[in-house]
Amino acid sequence: MREQQGFVPVEDEELDATTGELELEERQALRRVPGLSTELSDITEVEYRQLRLERVVLVGVWTEGTVTDAENSLTELAALAETAGSQVLEGLIQRRNRPDPATYIGRGKVDDLGAVVLSTGADTVICDGELSPSQLRNLEQRTKVKVVDRTALILDIFAQHAKSREGKAQVELAQLEYLLPRLRGWGETLSRQTGGSGRGGGAGGGVGLRGPGETKLETDRRRIRHRISRLRREIKAMRTVRQTKRARRSRNAVPAVAIAGYTNAGKSSLLNRLTGAGVLVENALFATLDPTTRRATTADGRLYTLSDTVGFVRHLPHQIVEAFRSTLEEVADADLVVHVVDGTHPDPEEQVRAVREVLAEVGADRLPELLAVNKIDAADEETLLRLKRAWPDAIFVSAHSGRGTDELRAAIEAQLPRPAVDVRAVLPYDRGDLVARVHRQGEVLSTAHLPEGTLLHVRVGAALAAELAPFQTEENAPHVVHKGPPGRPNGEGNMRH
Repeated sequence: MREQQGFVPVEDEELDATTGELELEERQALRRVPGLSTELSDITEVEYRQLRLERVVLVGVWTEGTVTDAENSLTELAALAETAGSQVLEGLIQRRNRPDPATYIGRGKVDDLGAVVLSTGADTVICDGELSPSQLRNLEQRTKVKVVDRTALILDIFAQHAKSREGKAQVELAQLEYLLPRLRGWGETLSRQTGGSGRGGGAGGGVGLRGPGETKLETDRRRIRHRISRLRREIKAMRTVRQTKRARRSRNAVPAVAIAGYTNAGKSSLLNRLTGAGVLVENALFATLDPTTRRATTADGRLYTLSDTVGFVRHLPHQIVEAFRSTLEEVADADLVVHVVDGTHPDPEEQVRAVREVLAEVGADRLPELLAVNKIDAADEETLLRLKRAWPDAIFVSAHSGRGTDELRAAIEAQLPRPAVDVRAVLPYDRGDLVARVHRQGEVLSTAHLPEGTLLHVRVGAALAAELAPFQTEENAPHVVHKGPPGRPNGEGNMRH
Protein backbone atom coordinates (compact mmCIF):
# COMPACT_ATOMS: atom_id res chain seq x y z
CA MET A 1 0.00 0.00 0.00
CA ARG A 2 2.76 2.44 0.98
CA GLU A 3 4.75 1.48 -2.12
CA GLN A 4 1.72 2.13 -4.34
CA GLN A 5 1.35 5.62 -2.83
CA GLY A 6 4.96 6.45 -3.78
CA PHE A 7 6.68 5.75 -0.44
CA VAL A 8 10.19 4.34 -0.64
CA PRO A 9 11.00 1.42 1.69
CA VAL A 10 13.65 1.98 4.35
CA GLU A 11 15.91 -0.56 2.66
CA ASP A 12 15.89 1.46 -0.59
CA GLU A 13 16.61 4.68 1.27
CA GLU A 14 19.68 3.08 2.80
CA LEU A 15 20.89 1.96 -0.63
CA ASP A 16 20.65 5.56 -1.85
CA ALA A 17 22.79 6.85 1.01
CA THR A 18 26.25 8.17 0.30
CA THR A 19 29.32 6.10 0.95
CA GLY A 20 30.13 8.10 4.06
CA GLU A 21 26.69 7.51 5.54
CA LEU A 22 26.87 3.80 4.79
CA GLU A 23 30.24 3.57 6.54
CA LEU A 24 28.84 5.44 9.53
CA GLU A 25 25.84 3.09 9.69
CA GLU A 26 28.21 0.13 9.57
CA ARG A 27 30.17 1.50 12.51
CA GLN A 28 27.00 2.15 14.49
CA ALA A 29 25.89 -1.42 13.93
CA LEU A 30 28.96 -2.86 15.65
CA ARG A 31 28.50 -3.84 19.27
CA ARG A 32 30.43 -5.95 21.71
CA VAL A 33 29.29 -9.57 21.66
CA PRO A 34 30.59 -11.41 24.73
CA GLY A 35 31.30 -15.11 24.77
CA LEU A 36 32.67 -15.51 21.26
CA SER A 37 35.50 -17.88 20.50
CA THR A 38 39.00 -16.62 19.79
CA GLU A 39 39.40 -17.88 16.26
CA LEU A 40 41.85 -15.57 14.54
CA SER A 41 39.12 -13.97 12.45
CA ASP A 42 37.09 -13.35 15.60
CA ILE A 43 40.00 -11.95 17.62
CA THR A 44 40.48 -8.87 15.48
CA GLU A 45 36.75 -8.19 15.49
CA VAL A 46 36.20 -8.63 19.22
CA GLU A 47 39.40 -7.10 20.55
CA TYR A 48 39.67 -4.11 18.23
CA ARG A 49 36.76 -3.39 15.94
CA GLN A 50 34.16 -3.41 18.71
CA LEU A 51 35.57 -0.24 20.26
CA ARG A 52 33.49 1.85 17.94
CA LEU A 53 30.55 3.82 19.27
CA GLU A 54 30.72 2.26 22.71
CA ARG A 55 29.91 4.17 25.89
CA VAL A 56 33.24 4.55 27.66
CA VAL A 57 34.71 5.78 30.93
CA LEU A 58 38.29 7.10 30.83
CA VAL A 59 40.80 6.42 33.61
CA GLY A 60 44.27 7.92 33.98
CA VAL A 61 47.06 7.65 36.56
CA TRP A 62 48.86 10.90 37.34
CA THR A 63 52.42 9.99 38.31
CA GLU A 64 54.42 13.14 37.42
CA GLY A 65 54.05 16.70 36.23
CA THR A 66 51.27 19.13 37.07
CA VAL A 67 47.56 18.48 37.25
CA THR A 68 47.24 20.41 33.97
CA ASP A 69 49.54 17.88 32.28
CA ALA A 70 47.39 15.03 33.59
CA GLU A 71 44.20 16.71 32.40
CA ASN A 72 45.69 17.40 28.96
CA SER A 73 46.65 13.75 28.65
CA LEU A 74 43.13 12.62 29.54
CA THR A 75 41.66 15.19 27.12
CA GLU A 76 43.81 13.71 24.38
CA LEU A 77 42.61 10.23 25.35
CA ALA A 78 39.02 11.48 25.02
CA ALA A 79 39.80 12.79 21.52
CA LEU A 80 41.29 9.40 20.62
CA ALA A 81 38.20 7.61 21.93
CA GLU A 82 35.88 9.89 19.95
CA THR A 83 37.97 9.38 16.82
CA ALA A 84 37.55 5.62 17.30
CA GLY A 85 33.78 6.18 17.45
CA SER A 86 33.16 5.97 21.19
CA GLN A 87 30.97 8.15 23.36
CA VAL A 88 32.87 9.46 26.39
CA LEU A 89 30.75 9.53 29.54
CA GLU A 90 33.24 10.24 32.32
CA GLY A 91 36.93 10.85 32.95
CA LEU A 92 38.79 9.96 36.15
CA ILE A 93 42.36 10.67 37.29
CA GLN A 94 44.09 8.81 40.13
CA ARG A 95 47.16 10.36 41.83
CA ARG A 96 49.84 7.71 42.48
CA ASN A 97 53.61 7.50 42.57
CA ARG A 98 53.41 4.72 39.99
CA PRO A 99 50.63 2.59 38.46
CA ASP A 100 49.54 -0.35 40.57
CA PRO A 101 51.07 -3.54 39.10
CA ALA A 102 47.87 -5.52 39.71
CA THR A 103 45.01 -3.14 38.89
CA TYR A 104 46.68 0.00 37.42
CA ILE A 105 44.70 2.42 39.63
CA GLY A 106 44.94 0.57 42.96
CA ARG A 107 42.72 -2.06 44.53
CA GLY A 108 40.70 0.41 46.58
CA LYS A 109 39.87 2.60 43.58
CA VAL A 110 38.65 -0.28 41.43
CA ASP A 111 35.40 -0.41 43.42
CA ASP A 112 34.93 3.34 42.88
CA LEU A 113 35.51 2.81 39.16
CA GLY A 114 32.97 -0.01 39.13
CA ALA A 115 30.40 2.28 40.76
CA VAL A 116 30.99 4.96 38.10
CA VAL A 117 30.63 2.36 35.35
CA LEU A 118 27.37 1.16 36.86
CA SER A 119 25.92 4.64 37.35
CA THR A 120 26.80 5.87 33.85
CA GLY A 121 25.82 2.68 32.03
CA ALA A 122 29.23 2.41 30.37
CA ASP A 123 30.22 -0.82 28.66
CA THR A 124 33.96 -0.12 28.27
CA VAL A 125 36.78 1.36 30.37
CA ILE A 126 39.73 2.94 28.56
CA CYS A 127 42.96 3.39 30.55
CA ASP A 128 45.49 6.11 29.68
CA GLY A 129 48.49 3.79 29.53
CA GLU A 130 49.58 0.38 28.30
CA LEU A 131 48.25 -2.33 30.59
CA SER A 132 49.84 -5.70 31.25
CA PRO A 133 47.78 -8.84 30.58
CA SER A 134 47.20 -9.32 34.33
CA GLN A 135 46.06 -5.71 34.79
CA LEU A 136 43.58 -6.10 31.95
CA ARG A 137 42.24 -9.35 33.38
CA ASN A 138 41.93 -8.02 36.94
CA LEU A 139 40.16 -4.83 35.90
CA GLU A 140 37.70 -6.72 33.71
CA GLN A 141 36.91 -9.18 36.49
CA ARG A 142 36.29 -6.38 39.00
CA THR A 143 34.39 -3.90 36.79
CA LYS A 144 32.45 -6.55 34.81
CA VAL A 145 32.98 -4.62 31.55
CA LYS A 146 35.57 -4.70 28.83
CA VAL A 147 38.82 -2.82 29.56
CA VAL A 148 40.97 -1.32 26.79
CA ASP A 149 44.29 0.48 27.13
CA ARG A 150 45.67 3.44 25.19
CA THR A 151 47.72 1.24 22.86
CA ALA A 152 44.73 -0.86 21.76
CA LEU A 153 42.74 2.34 21.20
CA ILE A 154 45.39 3.83 18.91
CA LEU A 155 45.70 0.54 17.05
CA ASP A 156 41.94 0.54 16.48
CA ILE A 157 42.07 4.04 14.99
CA PHE A 158 44.91 2.97 12.70
CA ALA A 159 42.86 -0.06 11.62
CA GLN A 160 39.93 2.19 10.70
CA HIS A 161 42.02 4.67 8.71
CA ALA A 162 44.44 2.36 6.88
CA LYS A 163 43.57 2.32 3.17
CA SER A 164 46.59 1.12 1.22
CA ARG A 165 47.80 -2.47 1.14
CA GLU A 166 51.01 -1.52 2.94
CA GLY A 167 49.15 0.48 5.58
CA LYS A 168 46.73 -2.37 6.30
CA ALA A 169 49.59 -4.88 6.58
CA GLN A 170 51.51 -2.59 8.96
CA VAL A 171 48.47 -2.06 11.18
CA GLU A 172 47.63 -5.76 11.28
CA LEU A 173 51.21 -6.60 12.24
CA ALA A 174 51.12 -4.06 15.08
CA GLN A 175 47.76 -5.40 16.29
CA LEU A 176 48.87 -9.03 16.33
CA GLU A 177 52.15 -8.26 18.10
CA TYR A 178 50.19 -6.38 20.75
CA LEU A 179 47.56 -9.13 21.01
CA LEU A 180 49.85 -12.17 21.21
CA PRO A 181 50.90 -11.84 24.89
CA ARG A 182 47.36 -10.77 25.83
CA LEU A 183 45.49 -13.54 24.05
CA ARG A 184 42.79 -14.91 26.28
CA GLY A 185 39.26 -16.18 26.00
CA TRP A 186 36.00 -16.45 27.83
CA GLY A 187 34.97 -19.58 29.73
CA GLU A 188 36.25 -23.10 29.28
CA THR A 189 36.01 -23.05 25.50
CA LEU A 190 39.59 -21.92 25.09
CA SER A 191 41.09 -24.44 27.49
CA ARG A 192 39.55 -27.36 25.61
CA GLN A 193 42.25 -29.53 24.12
CA THR A 194 42.24 -30.35 20.44
CA GLY A 195 43.72 -33.73 21.22
CA GLY A 196 44.39 -36.03 24.16
CA SER A 197 47.67 -36.84 25.80
CA GLY A 198 48.19 -39.90 23.63
CA ARG A 199 47.63 -42.27 26.59
CA GLY A 200 44.12 -42.50 27.81
CA GLY A 201 43.19 -39.10 26.47
CA GLY A 202 42.43 -37.24 29.72
CA ALA A 203 40.17 -34.20 29.76
CA GLY A 204 39.19 -33.27 26.23
CA GLY A 205 40.62 -36.53 24.86
CA GLY A 206 38.83 -39.67 23.83
CA VAL A 207 38.25 -41.56 20.63
CA GLY A 208 39.38 -39.54 17.63
CA LEU A 209 40.86 -36.79 19.77
CA ARG A 210 44.09 -38.35 20.99
CA GLY A 211 47.07 -36.40 19.76
CA PRO A 212 49.57 -33.77 20.84
CA GLY A 213 47.18 -32.27 23.39
CA GLU A 214 47.33 -28.73 22.04
CA THR A 215 44.72 -26.40 23.53
CA LYS A 216 42.68 -24.07 21.42
CA LEU A 217 44.51 -21.09 22.93
CA GLU A 218 47.82 -22.60 21.88
CA THR A 219 46.44 -23.16 18.39
CA ASP A 220 45.47 -19.52 18.15
CA ARG A 221 48.91 -18.41 19.35
CA ARG A 222 50.56 -20.59 16.74
CA ARG A 223 48.33 -19.20 14.00
CA ILE A 224 49.05 -15.63 15.09
CA ARG A 225 52.82 -16.25 15.04
CA HIS A 226 52.50 -17.72 11.54
CA ARG A 227 50.52 -14.68 10.39
CA ILE A 228 53.08 -12.29 11.95
CA SER A 229 55.90 -14.00 10.05
CA ARG A 230 53.97 -13.71 6.80
CA LEU A 231 53.19 -10.02 7.35
CA ARG A 232 56.84 -9.26 8.12
CA ARG A 233 57.86 -10.85 4.82
CA GLU A 234 55.25 -8.83 2.92
CA ILE A 235 56.26 -5.55 4.57
CA LYS A 236 59.93 -6.30 3.88
CA ALA A 237 59.11 -6.69 0.18
CA MET A 238 57.17 -3.41 0.23
CA ARG A 239 60.11 -1.72 1.95
CA THR A 240 62.32 -2.79 -0.96
CA VAL A 241 59.96 -1.05 -3.40
CA ARG A 242 60.00 2.10 -1.28
CA GLN A 243 63.79 2.04 -1.06
CA THR A 244 64.00 1.67 -4.84
CA LYS A 245 61.88 4.79 -5.32
CA ARG A 246 64.02 6.72 -2.86
CA ALA A 247 67.20 5.54 -4.60
CA ARG A 248 65.82 6.76 -7.93
CA ARG A 249 65.13 10.21 -6.48
CA SER A 250 68.60 10.23 -4.90
CA ARG A 251 70.18 9.24 -8.22
CA ASN A 252 68.39 12.11 -9.91
CA ALA A 253 69.72 14.45 -7.19
CA VAL A 254 66.23 15.54 -6.10
CA PRO A 255 66.24 16.92 -2.53
CA ALA A 256 63.59 15.47 -0.21
CA VAL A 257 61.60 17.39 2.40
CA ALA A 258 59.53 15.47 4.97
CA ILE A 259 56.56 17.05 6.74
CA ALA A 260 56.36 15.59 10.25
CA GLY A 261 54.43 16.54 13.36
CA TYR A 262 51.81 15.68 15.94
CA THR A 263 48.59 14.10 14.76
CA ASN A 264 45.97 16.64 13.63
CA ALA A 265 48.56 19.44 13.51
CA GLY A 266 47.64 20.16 9.87
CA LYS A 267 50.39 18.36 7.94
CA SER A 268 48.14 17.21 5.09
CA SER A 269 46.51 20.65 4.86
CA LEU A 270 49.94 22.25 4.61
CA LEU A 271 51.02 19.78 1.89
CA ASN A 272 47.85 20.60 -0.05
CA ARG A 273 48.49 24.33 0.35
CA LEU A 274 52.12 24.08 -0.82
CA THR A 275 51.68 21.60 -3.69
CA GLY A 276 47.96 21.18 -4.39
CA ALA A 277 48.31 17.48 -3.55
CA GLY A 278 44.62 16.87 -2.79
CA VAL A 279 45.36 14.67 0.24
CA LEU A 280 42.48 13.72 2.55
CA VAL A 281 42.00 16.37 5.25
CA GLU A 282 39.82 15.68 8.27
CA ASN A 283 39.61 17.19 11.75
CA ALA A 284 40.41 13.87 13.39
CA LEU A 285 43.41 12.15 14.92
CA PHE A 286 45.45 9.94 12.57
CA ALA A 287 43.21 10.81 9.61
CA THR A 288 46.12 10.19 7.20
CA LEU A 289 48.31 7.11 7.57
CA ASP A 290 49.66 6.52 4.09
CA PRO A 291 52.57 8.80 3.14
CA THR A 292 52.07 11.05 0.12
CA THR A 293 54.96 12.47 -1.90
CA ARG A 294 54.52 15.40 -4.30
CA ARG A 295 56.89 17.45 -6.44
CA ALA A 296 57.54 21.11 -5.80
CA THR A 297 59.68 23.71 -7.51
CA THR A 298 61.83 26.44 -6.02
CA ALA A 299 61.72 30.03 -7.22
CA ASP A 300 64.85 29.42 -9.34
CA GLY A 301 63.38 26.28 -10.93
CA ARG A 302 64.97 23.46 -8.89
CA LEU A 303 62.88 20.37 -8.18
CA TYR A 304 62.37 18.90 -4.72
CA THR A 305 59.84 16.56 -3.12
CA LEU A 306 57.51 17.12 -0.19
CA SER A 307 56.31 14.04 1.73
CA ASP A 308 53.44 13.90 4.20
CA THR A 309 53.97 11.33 6.99
CA VAL A 310 51.93 9.57 9.64
CA GLY A 311 51.16 11.74 12.66
CA PHE A 312 52.77 11.19 16.04
CA VAL A 313 51.31 11.25 19.52
CA ARG A 314 52.76 11.11 23.02
CA HIS A 315 53.54 7.53 24.08
CA LEU A 316 53.11 6.30 20.51
CA PRO A 317 52.95 2.49 20.82
CA HIS A 318 56.26 0.88 19.99
CA GLN A 319 54.36 -1.70 17.92
CA ILE A 320 53.29 1.14 15.62
CA VAL A 321 56.81 2.56 15.37
CA GLU A 322 58.23 -0.86 14.47
CA ALA A 323 55.46 -1.77 12.01
CA PHE A 324 55.60 1.64 10.30
CA ARG A 325 59.39 1.80 10.29
CA SER A 326 59.57 1.51 6.49
CA THR A 327 57.16 4.44 6.21
CA LEU A 328 58.99 6.49 8.85
CA GLU A 329 62.22 5.92 6.94
CA GLU A 330 60.87 8.50 4.50
CA VAL A 331 61.57 11.03 7.25
CA ALA A 332 64.99 9.65 8.15
CA ASP A 333 66.07 9.73 4.50
CA ALA A 334 65.00 13.35 3.94
CA ASP A 335 67.28 16.36 3.58
CA LEU A 336 65.04 18.59 5.69
CA VAL A 337 62.23 17.99 8.20
CA VAL A 338 59.40 20.53 8.33
CA HIS A 339 58.07 20.02 11.86
CA VAL A 340 54.44 21.19 11.96
CA VAL A 341 53.13 22.31 15.37
CA ASP A 342 49.48 22.94 16.29
CA GLY A 343 49.38 26.53 17.55
CA THR A 344 45.94 26.00 19.12
CA HIS A 345 46.98 23.05 21.28
CA PRO A 346 47.06 23.67 25.05
CA ASP A 347 50.62 22.35 25.30
CA PRO A 348 52.48 22.71 21.98
CA GLU A 349 55.88 22.34 23.68
CA GLU A 350 54.90 18.84 24.81
CA GLN A 351 53.83 18.05 21.25
CA VAL A 352 57.25 19.06 19.94
CA ARG A 353 58.98 16.96 22.58
CA ALA A 354 56.87 13.88 21.72
CA VAL A 355 57.54 14.23 17.98
CA ARG A 356 61.29 14.65 18.46
CA GLU A 357 61.29 11.56 20.65
CA VAL A 358 59.82 9.44 17.83
CA LEU A 359 62.12 11.05 15.24
CA ALA A 360 65.08 10.03 17.39
CA GLU A 361 63.85 6.42 17.35
CA VAL A 362 64.05 6.28 13.55
CA GLY A 363 67.33 8.21 13.33
CA ALA A 364 65.83 11.45 11.97
CA ASP A 365 66.91 13.64 14.90
CA ARG A 366 70.21 14.43 13.14
CA LEU A 367 68.45 16.14 10.22
CA PRO A 368 67.95 19.92 9.88
CA GLU A 369 64.56 20.90 11.31
CA LEU A 370 62.31 23.80 10.35
CA LEU A 371 59.52 24.49 12.84
CA ALA A 372 56.21 25.61 11.33
CA VAL A 373 53.53 26.71 13.82
CA ASN A 374 50.20 26.08 12.09
CA LYS A 375 46.62 27.31 12.74
CA ILE A 376 47.68 30.83 13.69
CA ASP A 377 44.29 32.12 12.50
CA ALA A 378 42.63 30.16 15.35
CA ALA A 379 45.30 30.60 18.06
CA ASP A 380 45.16 33.39 20.62
CA GLU A 381 47.72 36.20 20.49
CA GLU A 382 49.18 35.46 23.92
CA THR A 383 50.05 31.90 22.91
CA LEU A 384 51.60 33.06 19.63
CA LEU A 385 53.76 35.65 21.42
CA ARG A 386 54.95 33.02 23.89
CA LEU A 387 55.82 30.60 21.05
CA LYS A 388 57.64 33.33 19.11
CA ARG A 389 59.83 33.96 22.15
CA ALA A 390 60.43 30.22 22.63
CA TRP A 391 61.09 29.49 18.92
CA PRO A 392 62.42 32.67 17.28
CA ASP A 393 63.38 30.83 14.07
CA ALA A 394 59.95 29.20 13.59
CA ILE A 395 57.63 30.14 10.72
CA PHE A 396 54.04 30.95 11.69
CA VAL A 397 51.49 29.88 9.10
CA SER A 398 47.84 29.05 8.52
CA ALA A 399 47.26 26.22 6.06
CA HIS A 400 43.56 27.13 6.09
CA SER A 401 43.89 30.77 5.03
CA GLY A 402 47.33 30.64 3.41
CA ARG A 403 48.92 33.19 5.75
CA GLY A 404 52.67 32.69 6.07
CA THR A 405 52.92 29.95 3.42
CA ASP A 406 55.08 32.12 1.15
CA GLU A 407 57.51 32.68 4.04
CA LEU A 408 57.50 28.93 4.74
CA ARG A 409 58.17 28.09 1.11
CA ALA A 410 61.08 30.55 1.05
CA ALA A 411 62.49 29.11 4.29
CA ILE A 412 62.30 25.58 2.86
CA GLU A 413 64.10 26.65 -0.31
CA ALA A 414 66.81 28.41 1.72
CA GLN A 415 67.59 25.24 3.67
CA LEU A 416 67.54 22.83 0.73
CA PRO A 417 70.95 21.30 -0.02
CA ARG A 418 72.64 22.97 -2.96
CA PRO A 419 74.53 21.16 -5.74
CA ALA A 420 78.21 20.71 -5.08
CA VAL A 421 79.94 21.27 -8.46
CA ASP A 422 80.33 24.68 -10.11
CA VAL A 423 80.32 24.40 -13.94
CA ARG A 424 80.50 26.79 -16.90
CA ALA A 425 79.39 25.12 -20.13
CA VAL A 426 78.19 26.04 -23.61
CA LEU A 427 75.35 23.74 -24.63
CA PRO A 428 74.36 23.49 -28.31
CA TYR A 429 70.87 24.67 -29.13
CA ASP A 430 69.87 21.11 -30.08
CA ARG A 431 70.54 19.97 -26.47
CA GLY A 432 67.47 21.61 -24.99
CA ASP A 433 66.85 18.43 -22.98
CA LEU A 434 70.13 18.91 -21.12
CA VAL A 435 69.37 22.59 -20.48
CA ALA A 436 65.99 21.57 -19.01
CA ARG A 437 67.65 19.01 -16.73
CA VAL A 438 70.12 21.61 -15.51
CA HIS A 439 67.23 23.90 -14.60
CA ARG A 440 65.37 21.08 -12.82
CA GLN A 441 68.24 19.50 -10.94
CA GLY A 442 70.78 22.30 -10.56
CA GLU A 443 71.08 25.93 -9.58
CA VAL A 444 71.44 28.28 -12.54
CA LEU A 445 73.65 31.24 -11.61
CA SER A 446 73.72 32.95 -15.01
CA THR A 447 72.64 32.40 -18.63
CA ALA A 448 73.86 33.89 -21.90
CA HIS A 449 73.05 33.09 -25.52
CA LEU A 450 76.02 32.78 -27.87
CA PRO A 451 76.10 31.94 -31.60
CA GLU A 452 77.30 28.40 -30.83
CA GLY A 453 74.87 27.69 -27.97
CA THR A 454 73.67 28.60 -24.47
CA LEU A 455 76.35 29.60 -21.98
CA LEU A 456 75.37 28.40 -18.51
CA HIS A 457 77.04 29.04 -15.17
CA VAL A 458 75.46 26.46 -12.86
CA ARG A 459 75.90 24.39 -9.73
CA VAL A 460 74.96 20.76 -10.28
CA GLY A 461 75.48 17.33 -8.78
CA ALA A 462 78.48 15.18 -9.69
CA ALA A 463 76.52 12.93 -12.06
CA LEU A 464 75.12 15.83 -14.07
CA ALA A 465 78.49 17.59 -14.00
CA ALA A 466 80.00 14.53 -15.72
CA GLU A 467 77.42 14.83 -18.51
CA LEU A 468 78.22 18.53 -18.90
CA ALA A 469 81.98 17.88 -19.04
CA PRO A 470 82.18 17.64 -22.88
CA PHE A 471 80.56 21.09 -23.16
CA GLN A 472 82.43 22.93 -20.42
CA THR A 473 84.44 26.01 -21.27
CA GLU A 474 88.21 25.71 -20.97
CA GLU A 475 88.54 29.01 -19.13
CA ASN A 476 86.72 27.68 -16.06
CA ALA A 477 86.97 24.01 -15.16
CA PRO A 478 84.42 22.67 -12.65
CA HIS A 479 85.32 22.74 -8.98
CA VAL A 480 83.59 21.54 -5.79
CA VAL A 481 81.78 24.16 -3.74
CA HIS A 482 81.98 23.49 -0.01
CA LYS A 483 79.34 25.94 1.03
CA GLY A 484 76.29 24.25 2.59
CA PRO A 485 72.84 25.62 3.32
CA PRO A 486 72.10 27.60 6.50
CA GLY A 487 72.10 25.50 9.63
CA ARG A 488 74.52 22.80 8.34
CA PRO A 489 78.28 22.57 8.71
CA ASN A 490 80.31 23.11 5.54
CA GLY A 491 80.11 20.15 3.21
CA GLU A 492 77.06 18.55 4.85
CA GLY A 493 74.64 20.43 2.61
CA ASN A 494 75.87 18.72 -0.57
CA MET A 495 73.32 16.97 -2.74
CA ARG A 496 73.08 13.22 -2.27
CA HIS A 497 74.62 11.36 -5.21
